[in-house]
Amino acid sequence: VQLQASGGGLVQAGGSLRLSCTASGGTFKNYAMGWFRQAPGKEREFVASISGNRGSSQYYADSVKGRFTISRDNAKNTVYLQMNSLKPEDTDVYYCAAGRRLGVPLTRAYEFDYWGQGTLVTVSS
Repeated sequence: VQLQASGGGLVQAGGSLRLSCTASGGTFKNYAMGWFRQAPGKEREFVASISGNRGSSQYYADSVKGRFTISRDNAKNTVYLQMNSLKPEDTDVYYCAAGRRLGVPLTRAYEFDYWGQGTLVTVSS
């Protein structure tokens, strides 16, 4: 499975961005999908994940609850991360990931099997 993330950029605090991650090479609906972020010298941090198939379950880090929304469109093989009310501390490189385990929440980096390249989000104060 290959993952291609896009949508990062520079935004002012309080603004919004939508990240997209398009998958190829596998049956997209069979994978749980997630977003992580990482700053230089720090560990990769869980942001949000969504279950496979219909995506009926979503999970969020406490730091983004109420501001970020993860969704998926299986017809387009794409997962989205809508980010609202952005803060300077949201500045990071964001990575999408796909995990083969279904039926359980995936929130740790080691639980995901495939990773896309990062997309940089910069929030100015």
